[in-house]
Amino acid sequence: YKLETLELRYCGVTDEGCAALSSALRSNSSQLRELHLFGNKVGDAGVKLLSALKDDPRYKLKTLML
Repeated sequence: YKLETLELRYCGVTDEGCAALSSALRSNSSQLRELHLFGNKVGDAGVKLLSALKDDPRYKLKTLML
């Protein structure tokens, strides 16, 4: 199975967590298309990291919900 949607709602994800997610998604041949992070403590740095992935055509991430 390929993970295409990941929902991490209200679980305390911070900018540091976004950096780890971004790194993992960049280093693997990720099939992730949707990432939902509602209700977390994501700041500007985390938004920038994940938005860069979404905007990069090399990655499959198309939907980012913060």
